[in-house]
Amino acid sequence: MPTPIEGFSKLSKEEKIDWLLANYTHNPEAAKNTLIKYWNTDQKLQKLHDEFIENTISNYYLPLGVAPNFLINGKLYAIPMAIEESSVVAAASKAAKFWLSRGGFKTTILGSEKIGQVHFMFYGDAKKLKSFFNTVEHKLHSDAAAITKNMEKRGGGIRNIELRDKTEALDNYYQLHCTFETLDAMGANFINSCLEQFAKTLKNEAQQFDSFDKTEKDIEVVMSILSNYVPNCLVRAEVSCAVDTLTDDKSNATEFAKKMVQAIAIAKAEPYRAVTHNKGIMNGIDSVILATGNDFRAVEAGVHAYASKDGKYTSLTEASIENGIFKFWIEIPLALGTVGGLTSLHPLVELALDILQKPSAQELMQIVAVAGLAQNFAAVRSLVTTGIQEGHMKMHLLNILNQLGATEQEKVALTNHFKKNTATHNAVVEAFENLRKGA
Repeated sequence: MPTPIEGFSKLSKEEKIDWLLANYTHNPEAAKNTLIKYWNTDQKLQKLHDEFIENTISNYYLPLGVAPNFLINGKLYAIPMAIEESSVVAAASKAAKFWLSRGGFKTTILGSEKIGQVHFMFYGDAKKLKSFFNTVEHKLHSDAAAITKNMEKRGGGIRNIELRDKTEALDNYYQLHCTFETLDAMGANFINSCLEQFAKTLKNEAQQFDSFDKTEKDIEVVMSILSNYVPNCLVRAEVSCAVDTLTDDKSNATEFAKKMVQAIAIAKAEPYRAVTHNKGIMNGIDSVILATGNDFRAVEAGVHAYASKDGKYTSLTEASIENGIFKFWIEIPLALGTVGGLTSLHPLVELALDILQKPSAQELMQIVAVAGLAQNFAAVRSLVTTGIQEGHMKMHLLNILNQLGATEQEKVALTNHFKKNTATHNAVVEAFENLRKGA
């Protein structure tokens, strides 16, 4: 049975691997070969990857694909996507091609405000706290001037600091609710640095505020941290076309449009469906966020909170038919960056941004929202027509064949076979076995 280890972080990479594999794997030699196989042969590049996080032992690869033919506000894009799930890139590409001949995607930035908070406890008179805040607000700004100087030169910085009384939710709980503009940076480090300075100023100035008694002077700062809920850092993406152009067969176009609208209405009404519906949207969004070196966990958290903003978890997309026009759209919060973080460190992130023609943060918001909308359109379109499994299982076919150890010739033969047959897991296994038997 393994025992705890002291000083693991101080071991060399090789020592960490040897200890880990000796204590936690059944075949240390084979495990070590697997880890080494995924090391980069360029030692400088490998060292760069090793220093992204702590206790690195190897690299974990995801496929990087590209979905071409995205027409966004009249500009053509090929969108890089890093994801392991079958059919996501294919579905996005199919949706892009579909809307390319129908005017493409239109996007609008509705806001770019980001939020951070200083959470603190105050044991005293709320009116006196309000008076204190009014006298100290300018000091909060001026004490953070060294942090905000460069950001302000570029047009960003602190936008507002507000005192909020949260005592109805939790006794003695207040916060400084602060809004920021961080331009092309995601801005987490900038925001958190400002917030920690606000907290210091708040505590120091409280000690000198004459109207406070001794207890009131001891403001208890609990934490200072940005929020990943950014309902005012918002982008809208939409597509529209005449209903009769939605399908090649005009006689089916109206029925298809109605089914699309009904499917979205179900996702609006039913949380069980909404979760899976929105997961499909995030297939597109997360894959672009990963490819461009942004934080998909932060975006996921903020997006799902936004989906619940009216008190019930619901669809992020909307659809309508008005005067013979089908419309499909999304409004989604996306706090992204194109400078800082991994954007200039990770070579593939740098390349992905280059492929996207070096977008600003706001342009990237629009591209990412479009990827989510396209993915959702493709998924819902499949659901209301052929069903999701037909396309998904055909894309998943190669994964199954690789698991079975199929040769390249066998892959070609079975891929051709399943162009005309339903590709369930059992059907693929059976066809593979029959092929091997010469049936």
